[in-house]
Amino acid sequence: MTITLKVPGMKCMHCEAAVKDALNELSGVNSAVVDLESKTVTIDYEGLEVSALKEAIEDVGFDVEA
Repeated sequence: MTITLKVPGMKCMHCEAAVKDALNELSGVNSAVVDLESKTVTIDYEGLEVSALKEAIEDVGFDVEA
């Protein structure tokens, strides 16, 4: 499955790396692509709840909008 989440607090390459690393640590995430301009992350995943994806992002300090 693929989902795009809005992460408005991302501003720089460090933010991008933190979000990507957090998501890629989850078993079931195939890829995470961050777009800093639109402040979104598109995640290709399987076998996970969306809440787990959001929690991983929130755990590194970013809010996630639906």
